[in-house]
Amino acid sequence: MGSDAISTAADIFSAVGTVGAFLVGFILLRQEHRREAGRTEDERRAQAERISAWVELIRTVDGGRQVAFHVHNASDMPIYEVELPIPARLEEDAGSEFVGLVPPGRTIQRSAPADWLRTYVEPEPVQIEFLDSAGRRWSRDEQGSLSRTD
Repeated sequence: MGSDAISTAADIFSAVGTVGAFLVGFILLRQEHRREAGRTEDERRAQAERISAWVELIRTVDGGRQVAFHVHNASDMPIYEVELPIPARLEEDAGSEFVGLVPPGRTIQRSAPADWLRTYVEPEPVQIEFLDSAGRRWSRDEQGSLSRTD
């Protein structure tokens, strides 16, 4: 084998190695990008996961009973434009109870429809929609499933 053949083989080996190194670097960069995107989504969900809503029986100041919505913000930041969709009864339009702002670490109560007292059995989760502190809209359904709604 002549020196030209050895030189050509070395050049080919070097080129294959360069392409291989580029591909490995590209694959590692894509994996890191996916990991970072996953961390970012986890951070976005962190506040929303700490928000809950339910209905529960409370005593009124006159000793009566009433069903009330409870919205709890267990996060360190306020939530905004909080709404509690109210399912439609027969021949009624669906509505919602607008709460507005819920400060961090607080539970806010609002009256539920009066006729809910007749069918109330025990505390149960209700649907809630809100904006997190970064302005992203979220919805949590009655089963506790959290989803981003843009």
